[in-house]
Amino acid sequence: MTPKPKRPKPARVDLSPAPPPRPVPAPTPPQGPRDGPPHAHAALDRSAMASLARMTSGLSPHAILDAWGDWAMHLGRAPGRQIELMERAQENWIKLAQFATAATLGQTKDKPFAPGRYDTRWSHAGWDKPPFAVWQQGFLGAQDWWQAATSDLRGLKRQNAQRTGFMMRQLLDTVSPANFPAINPEILEKTWATGARNLVDGALHFADDAQHVLAHEHRPVPQEFALGKVLACTPGEVVYRNALMELIQYSPTTDKVQAEPVLIVPAWIMKYYILDLSPENSLIRWLVGQGYTVFCISWRNPGAEHAEWSLEDYRLQGVMQALDVVNGIVPDQKVHANGYCLGGTLLAITAATMARDCDARLASVTLMAAQVDFVEAGELLLFLDESQVAYLEDMMWAQGYLDRPQMSGAFAAIRSEDLIWSRAVRRYFLGEPDLPTDMSVWVNDTTRMPARMHSEYLRGVFLENRITAGRFAVEGRVIALKDIDAPMFVVATETDHIAPWRSVYKTALFTDCDMHLVLTKGGHNGGILSEPGHKGRHYRVGHRPPGAHYVGPDRWLATHDPVGGSWWPEWARWLEDQSSGLVAARKPAASLAAAPGEYIHQS
Repeated sequence: MTPKPKRPKPARVDLSPAPPPRPVPAPTPPQGPRDGPPHAHAALDRSAMASLARMTSGLSPHAILDAWGDWAMHLGRAPGRQIELMERAQENWIKLAQFATAATLGQTKDKPFAPGRYDTRWSHAGWDKPPFAVWQQGFLGAQDWWQAATSDLRGLKRQNAQRTGFMMRQLLDTVSPANFPAINPEILEKTWATGARNLVDGALHFADDAQHVLAHEHRPVPQEFALGKVLACTPGEVVYRNALMELIQYSPTTDKVQAEPVLIVPAWIMKYYILDLSPENSLIRWLVGQGYTVFCISWRNPGAEHAEWSLEDYRLQGVMQALDVVNGIVPDQKVHANGYCLGGTLLAITAATMARDCDARLASVTLMAAQVDFVEAGELLLFLDESQVAYLEDMMWAQGYLDRPQMSGAFAAIRSEDLIWSRAVRRYFLGEPDLPTDMSVWVNDTTRMPARMHSEYLRGVFLENRITAGRFAVEGRVIALKDIDAPMFVVATETDHIAPWRSVYKTALFTDCDMHLVLTKGGHNGGILSEPGHKGRHYRVGHRPPGAHYVGPDRWLATHDPVGGSWWPEWARWLEDQSSGLVAARKPAASLAAAPGEYIHQS
């Protein structure tokens, strides 16, 4: 890697005082697939679909039947693939028979089938001994065959091939040997050692969980992880509040701070304090300690009465209003804006709109695990097509929002072998309680999505990919990411299953500004929370100057070596390069409430 040239310090700018609070625009009908007024009986159709959606937890049976029908018809007219699958079945049976024979005779033989990367169900040593090893290999052999059977087939829609494979994995997971106490060596061992006490404890855990699910109860944050005392405890003040968000300004811990403040835009799909967890891994606390005036948005948890909140409301009443307030508290300075996950997507939309309108108040833009193009958005695409989006829209139309279980279930299903089945075995058969961690408490403290806003996001941003297709309009005019001229710092994580790193990397394809790109070890959340001193961490960093030719992700990966440690100091050095120097520390402005505010406690 070549040394990065030192960027010249930006000059101070004269910014006008912050304008008064922005008015909420009058609601307009959300864009849909068809124009014109709905038929008089359309409400009946939507009510029927909404009732069915509640029964299926938001999964469209039409999309499921379409995927299986497409797969069956194409496989039925492909005799070559049928012969290939018959041969594979024969090979798998031979491998399994040879392994079973060797195990019966007490001989050592390598296992022919290996579990997936995140499949922790087979970690107990008992799965290496007969007969458990044979049962495990039989299951993995069936999994291997179905993976081949649902792989790409000429003429078959790729999404349908991936959907059938995904659904078959879910179905096979229900009959995994690890799920049955009589043939799981770990459960048998625990039952013998405890006199079946584990099964009694597991039954109590199951009854408790069932009660909460049937009653639609949201578990409160445990006292040992109390918000504002243990989690989200970085000192600060709520300096602004509207119906959509609170804006928190954090108290300085250094005598001097960089002149330009930092505004953090978190995702509204979860609560903001993923960036302010425990003191030792809080990105916000660490950034304050590096000498920055830090502001962060805390989104409201919406209810049915907020069904008409739009994506534009989140831009205007969220990001733009927060920027106005920051400019009022810290006048005459540009702002470093940082967006995480969906907050990063919204920030990219905002930055492109500001660039189009010649609004130069952004000193820099940081996007963390955030996508602007959704063609390669990973396995979440398996849950979205026109049928599925319409199905969710009807359900949200009836209840006013997308609820927690309907959203979190999709994320858990992507890693079902670990997040669903392994947890169920531990909790219900091994009798082990769920020991909370700061991360698990945050994961379970979920939020709702306003119906209109989530529909606009799913349809316009995700399904139709309007941002990079040149069809995303703000205030009636199309925006373009290439208009952004503020320097950008883009962070992707290696094992992200929500925002895959190659998808995040495509930000470089649709922008022309000065850009630094970091690829860090970890997943969607763990990779971002990579505090200095975290063992086993590494990252790659590259610089794309303005006007440089595009380099594909695989070539970029091959030409950038890993650097040991946390990416946070790299980001702090970059922020300093984009700043104009140190000034006296700024205490929070007049307070409406102490951090973390009121909205974080909404359930």
